[in-house]
Amino acid sequence: MRGRSRALTLLACVFVVGACNREAPSGFRVVRADHHIFGTSAYPLAVAPSLVGTYPPNSDSGAGYFYDQVLEYRVWLHPDKGAQPLNGDKDYFVAFAQYEPAEAFSRKTPGAEAPLVLVRQFEWINEPERGHYVPEKGNRVTEWQVKWLRNNMRAPNSISEFMKHPTEEGP
Repeated sequence: MRGRSRALTLLACVFVVGACNREAPSGFRVVRADHHIFGTSAYPLAVAPSLVGTYPPNSDSGAGYFYDQVLEYRVWLHPDKGAQPLNGDKDYFVAFAQYEPAEAFSRKTPGAEAPLVLVRQFEWINEPERGHYVPEKGNRVTEWQVKWLRNNMRAPNSISEFMKHPTEEGP
């Protein structure tokens, strides 16, 4: 029984380490996740701090005009721009539950970008061609610029109101 318990413990450790060191087919991966929340924040907190760092590294990028949930803040690091080569010569990121620690980390870390935010959208605006807007529903995960969070959390009538007077600047 002792050997079985030890094997299960080892398997659990491998799983936890693997979850925090996820690599996508592109070679991108998360190398660390900060689940902590400190005080107040200028931006929304991750909806599930314990899941920060577990989302797939690859996602859509931008668009949608509205978001439903903040999943995590990501600081991408580039070895070709001075970041430590923790993923060989491939880019990687550190995930955070709160914006401020991500921003502080990006300012002090060589080869780091400004934080991006990973959001989930249950309803969004698709723009298949410039000026043509299509309301969509589903489960979409995308990286946004953090500044896009301001005043863009979807409310019950956000999509219908946008469609009455669509503009490229968004809501």
